[in-house]
Amino acid sequence: MTELLIALRETLGEKGVLEGEAVRSRQSSYWHRQPMQAQAILRPANSLELSACLRLCHAAGQAVIPLGGNTGLAEATASTAEHMMLSLERMQRIEAVDEVGRTMTVEAGAILQTVQERAAEAGLLFPVDLGARGSCTIGGMLATNAGGFSVMRYGMMRERVLGLEAVLADGTVISSLAGYLKNNTGYDLKQLFVGSEGTLGVISRAVLRLEELPTARTTAMIAVRSFDQMTALLKHLDRTANGALCAFEVMWNEFFLLNTGAHSEHSSPFAEAWPFYVLVEWQGSDEADLRQRFEQALGAAFEEDLLADAVIAQSLNEREALWAIREATEPEERYFGKTQGFDVSLAIRDMDAFVGRLQSDLAELDAHARLLVFGHLADGNLHLTVGMHEPWPSHEQVEQVVYGCVQAFAGAVSAEHGIGLEKKAWLPISRQPAELDLMRLLKRTLDPRGILNPGKIFDL
Repeated sequence: MTELLIALRETLGEKGVLEGEAVRSRQSSYWHRQPMQAQAILRPANSLELSACLRLCHAAGQAVIPLGGNTGLAEATASTAEHMMLSLERMQRIEAVDEVGRTMTVEAGAILQTVQERAAEAGLLFPVDLGARGSCTIGGMLATNAGGFSVMRYGMMRERVLGLEAVLADGTVISSLAGYLKNNTGYDLKQLFVGSEGTLGVISRAVLRLEELPTARTTAMIAVRSFDQMTALLKHLDRTANGALCAFEVMWNEFFLLNTGAHSEHSSPFAEAWPFYVLVEWQGSDEADLRQRFEQALGAAFEEDLLADAVIAQSLNEREALWAIREATEPEERYFGKTQGFDVSLAIRDMDAFVGRLQSDLAELDAHARLLVFGHLADGNLHLTVGMHEPWPSHEQVEQVVYGCVQAFAGAVSAEHGIGLEKKAWLPISRQPAELDLMRLLKRTLDPRGILNPGKIFDL
């Protein structure tokens, strides 16, 4: 055992340092199921232990990889046997709920679902929601600026945090846990750490912004004939919802048909196929009024030729069945020999042309490749899955085609998943050289020895 590990055990206690099989028994990342590689997993129990832990690692020049729920999709927590993993899994406390101010103060290891349930007990809502809600942590979500299903109404994590505590590489604690919305007292330092993927500091605590809990919800699956019809429908529903529209999830035809076809346990609610499908949801406080307004809005949309068909969920089970079509991933795993996923942003007006060009470019690379498209259209965010059968092109060849198309439409290579290692080589597509230089300057200033998540986002 090294002197550093001895000092870390003295600081964190026996429960605070895992080695050997306790490390290898964990999965390395979301995508890779091989055993985790690290000297040890450090597990501080509070901010003071976290500070002491980083102080020791900084003095020793020891690289540290911050770890949330290990649900990230961009290899931002990839590690080697030389690294120390830093997990806040023992820091899950919900410290306070302010029902009047509608805030919640939590430790960064708190699980999203736990936060949502605790907010609901107080008649409040933490609105950022992800499929990994049962395992992702608030700290990890802040570090990646996670988005999810309701960004169009509630924003991403950046908009849901009012105060933040973070620990710098040398153990310095930066604490600004103010629980109010307006605070124009100098630089908004908390935003430096949101989306930084643990490269500038380790988020330890946060004050989250809550909303009143909606008590009514109505959901529909809508079929449309064209992309222009779909964008017109978005404007119509947003205008008539008076703030109630919280989801507008779009599915291109091939994605929908795979998720409702022979390789899926889900079925289509429609008798015939259509080019596009939209999962729409409104939230409110009066069930009868919300449903009446929703049905009126859909009726008006039909009269204005903004939709071809629609199915409104009549029960919770029907709502869940509609959402299951959108969230299913098993059909693509069953049908394709290999898939590659992408998370991109671009102007809504360019999406139809972008998808058309990308389909053409992929066909030139591999005539049998299929492009599945779905996403949060109102946020400018599309998720792309390239499905292939043997013999398939290389990972890099597919990336070149997809990101080349993103560049042609001045898009972003990451909408909500972050950069990590997965997209590091492609970051210059979305950022100017001066921006990257400033990012590197911030990194060198806050982490001069380069111990925090080295090699992620960009190289120094």
